Amino acid sequence: MIIRRATGADVPAIVALLADDELGSTRESPDDLAPYEHAFAQIDADRGEHLVVAERDHQVIGTLQLSLLPGLSRRGALRAQIEGVRIAGSARGLGLGETLVRWAIDEARSLGCVLVQLTSDKTRGDAHRFYERLGFTASHEGFKLPL
Repeated sequence: MIIRRATGADVPAIVALLADDELGSTRESPDDLAPYEHAFAQIDADRGEHLVVAERDHQVIGTLQLSLLPGLSRRGALRAQIEGVRIAGSARGLGLGETLVRWAIDEARSLGCVLVQLTSDKTRGDAHRFYERLGFTASHEGFKLPL
């Protein structure tokens, strides 16, 4: 498996991964790629955003987005936020998710981040156990407000 920066040509595969689960199937629209292509252009132009894909045999089998968050807290620390972690259903259970997340942690460290954070939907018990196994702790309660 290789991990590489996503390109515009990867957008359909990434959207398919995002839509390929219970939650994603209710909020993603793979039939209309225009909003995703617009978002990709913004992400790709931002040096603080790292949208990557995991590829095996020229097939996209995973993705995640690593966002750099500069802030004043923690003595002006740079944080990294991991979002949109997905592995293709056919490739789950093979350790690819762990490889992808460990890549993101290593990348964040190499970019000078002092903390890596992520959120996971409360209904994703398996994901919570996965992240805890990788050393993450559920130290905060998250809040969201749809706009």
